[in-house]
Formats: sequence, structure tokens, C-alpha cells
Amino acid sequence: MFRGLNAILIVILVLAGSCWSAPECGPNPEQCREHRMHPDLPEPKGRTSRVIEGEDTNAYWQDQGKKFVQEKLASEQNKRQAKNVIMFLGDGMGVTTTSSARNVLGGEEKSLSFDGFPYSGFSKTYSVNKIVPDSACTATAYLCGVKAQQGTIGVNGQVPRSDCNTMMDENNHVDSIAKWAMDAGKWAGLVTTTRVTHASPAGVYAHTSERDWEGTSDMGDRCQSDTVYKDIAYQLSRGKVGSKLRVIMGGGRKHFTGRSDGLDLIEEFKSQSDKNAYVSNLDELNAVDMTKTDRLMGLFHDDHLKYRLENSFDSQQPTLEQMTRKAIEYMSQSENGYFLFIEGGRIDHAHHYNQARQALNETAEFSNAIAAAKELTSEEDTLIVVTADHSHVFTYAGYAYRGEDVFGMAPELGEDGLPYTILSYSNGPSYSHFYDTNEKLRKDPSTVVKEDRDSEYPSGVPMGNDSHGGDDVPVYAVGPWSHLFTGVYEQNTIPHMMAYASCVGDGLTMCST
Repeated sequence: MFRGLNAILIVILVLAGSCWSAPECGPNPEQCREHRMHPDLPEPKGRTSRVIEGEDTNAYWQDQGKKFVQEKLASEQNKRQAKNVIMFLGDGMGVTTTSSARNVLGGEEKSLSFDGFPYSGFSKTYSVNKIVPDSACTATAYLCGVKAQQGTIGVNGQVPRSDCNTMMDENNHVDSIAKWAMDAGKWAGLVTTTRVTHASPAGVYAHTSERDWEGTSDMGDRCQSDTVYKDIAYQLSRGKVGSKLRVIMGGGRKHFTGRSDGLDLIEEFKSQSDKNAYVSNLDELNAVDMTKTDRLMGLFHDDHLKYRLENSFDSQQPTLEQMTRKAIEYMSQSENGYFLFIEGGRIDHAHHYNQARQALNETAEFSNAIAAAKELTSEEDTLIVVTADHSHVFTYAGYAYRGEDVFGMAPELGEDGLPYTILSYSNGPSYSHFYDTNEKLRKDPSTVVKEDRDSEYPSGVPMGNDSHGGDDVPVYAVGPWSHLFTGVYEQNTIPHMMAYASCVGDGLTMCST
């Protein structure tokens, strides 16, 4: 009883203190809270909005609106055939992620590189058996054009997760647009900040009923046979598609060496041709003569690549932008064009651990890579598509003043008299750090959130990892036939639109109509 009374007294004192610190709020907590949100009252002391010249005038916003309309009127639909297609995948990059990431660039009015793409839409991400999907079944959708069951890659919806028999049946396999491109005489490749055997990049080349079977250590004695449909690293090295990819860059060395089957897939790659280039750090990557290289493999970490904020400035791990530049430099040598898949995969991982700083910084790095691709290619013959596989339960809320640090606290208090963060999660591993489970009260988040890169942000439900979100994800496009990517559509239509623009695959294309 006394414990409960003490808690109530503490809340009352905090509420009172928060308002007394700003006398114009008055002694009433509700009045104080209302004051902070009311547009006609002056801002409380200590919180000021960034002032941008002209924003308080009619002309500023009217001119901005007119300019946008004029740009739209001046644009013409590009109906040329796309020689090249580059697909950028921001893993876990939902709308709240892109919106809040602009603050990392200097303010909410700033733009990510792909914000300026002329056409955008939304894709619906649910899978055959789940309302909220994972990165495996979504990769099958946006790369192979078919929706499937959660946890499966490169197979249709008849294959349950971890089922060996249905996985081995090639009638259940679906090929990616990378194979469609190669069948048309184009080159194909992939770049990622995750393991190259991880769910998203595996969608380019693999057929498996279990996304976690990346190496022999993951599979054990399950599903072993004389076919090539073994672990994902094996399929990348010896599979029909993986063995023909011209560029492979990312992490995941551990699945290529020290294997239980005795294979050293890195040495095997190097021995296949004296023109195959294998690199393991930035200096080696920069030293590659692209004009004398048949295939390029860069594995820069045993596991996923480090977050960019974890790297020192002299790190030998290349950034996503650096890998993108090298990949395009190499792939541009293809006379018939190419398909290139590029993933900013660690946005997703940071969100899973409620690490908002890492997630938004990875989004900014992803934006840099897209800017580089735009710089190195031409809208005349290269279609660039940017999207996400799924969203996260990540919120961007509160009534913060313009220019405030989004990694900080909102200007008003919660009903419990404590501040709350502008960024938070519906669920995830940070729950216990922000809630006193004995007292059943929130802790003051300003005493928990730190300025370091790994700092977690509050979550409402305790979970080992935050879950994905089921909301639609944005799609941005520029280049030939980019106007097809407008509206709201199923995620599996994305590769069909890319195929239409580039005349690959057996479906409807601009060359067949």
C-alpha cells in the first residue's frame, strides 16, 4: 500500500515540477501538456524551433508547390527499352524509417537521394501464409514474381518451410529476374551489407525451403542429396544461377570455408579461372583491374558486414557506396546490359534490436549508394528501382519542434509525468531497460537512452527481436518505364514490371507487344 502511495506522490511531484519549470504553463499538469501542443501559444522555455527563412510566408510554400507541378508537367514518360536494371532493396525500410532518416541528413525538410525519383508507389508485402512477412518469402516475391510461404526462397507457395521433399521437386522452383536477364544474354550480380547467403540476396539464385540453411553447419544431415539443392552457399557456388553471377559482394565467408563436406568454395572460385578475382578488403577491391576480370567475388567479413557507425575512417571494409561504384564499373562492360541487385541489409538488423541510431544511419548510407548509382548511369537506358521487403514496428511520433534531435525526447510528458522518446518500437528486446517490471511503471527514458551508436529505444512488448510490420512499403523508380511503378500493387508484380522494361523473361515485355 505504502509503495503504491509513494509511486503516486512521485508522479505528482514530477508532474508539478515539469510545469513549474515553465511558469507560463501554470500549475495544472493538463494545462501544461495542452500548452505544449497548442499552436497559438508561445513555445515553453528551453525548446525552440529551427527557423528556415521564408517558411512563415505564403510565397515560400506557393512557389514550392508551383515548382513541383511544373516539374511534373515537364516530365515525359520514358518508353525506351531498359538496357540495365538496378534494384536497390532497403531491408526493413518502411515509411517511418525513410521519414525519420531525413533528420540524419540535417533536418526533416531534407531529402534522401531516391526521394527525387519521378515515380513512386506502394507494394503489399503479405505472404501466402502470413499477414506479416519475412525477408525470404518477400525476396521470392520481388525477385521471382511469385508469392510464397514464410522462410522459403525461390520456391512457390506449395513448399512449406523446412520441407525437403517439396523443395527437391523442381516443379516447385521459381527463377529470379537475374536468371531471366542471363537467359537474355545480360550479366547479373549482387551486392549486400549482409552475408551473401542471407535471405534477400539468396533470392537472386537459390531454391530452398529454409532460409537458415546458409551453410553445411546449418543443415546438418537434413535434405542432403546428390542434387545441387543443398545449402545456400553451395548453390551460390555451384548452382545454375549462382555459379554464373558476375559480381558477388558482401559478407559471410564462414559458409564458404571450414565446411563439413570438405569443400573450400573460395579456393574453388579462384581455381575456376585465372581471371576470377577474389578480394577480402577495400585495398584489394580497389586494386582489381575490372577490364581483365571474368567474375568478381568480395567477401569482406566472416559474418554480416559491420554497421557503418562501427567502422573507423580507415576501415578496410568497403561501404555500400564503394561496393556499388565498383559493381557498376564492372557491370557496365556488358554489351547487352545487366541486372544488379544491391541491398542495404543492416537497416533491418538494427531495427530488430531497437537500435534506431544504427538503423537510420544505415538508411543514410543506403541513400548514398543510390546517389552513386544515379551518378554513374543514365536515365536513358537504366531503370533504377528502390524499395523495401517489409516494414518494422518502428514509430516516429510526438510533437517535437522543428530542428530538434529526433533521437531525443518529445517536448511533452506522458500521462505518467515522464518524458517519452520521439522514436520507439511496438515490441522488441529493449522492453526491460525502459520498464520496471516489479513496480509496473515506466522508467524515465532520458536516463536510459544514450548518445552512443548502440543505444536502444523503448519497446512496448518484450520480445527477443522486434517484429516486422505489415504495412505497405514504398517503391521508387527512375528510368525507362519507371511510370509503371505508380499506384498500390502486390509485391510480386515488381520483377514483372522490371522484366517488361528490359525485355527479359517469358512474360509480357515491351518487345512482345
